[in-house]
Amino acid sequence: MEIEAAKMIGAGLATLGMIGAGLGVGQVWGSYFNAIARNPASKDEIGANIWIGFAVTEAIAIFALVVSLLILFG
Repeated sequence: MEIEAAKMIGAGLATLGMIGAGLGVGQVWGSYFNAIARNPASKDEIGANIWIGFAVTEAIAIFALVVSLLILFG
């Protein structure tokens, strides 16, 4: 197998982490809207935590992208 083909396959596999991050972001926001629908008074309490959860989940996608780019161009 050529080294360039192996790089392409490795980079493609590294981006699979972005699928999980996308599902995680959807789960975070879905749970947030569900909680607000059940108890609208808790919006201020949950609001700060939702952004932390979103940032951590989105960071996983960024890490997967960086690893993929490192494999491709490294």
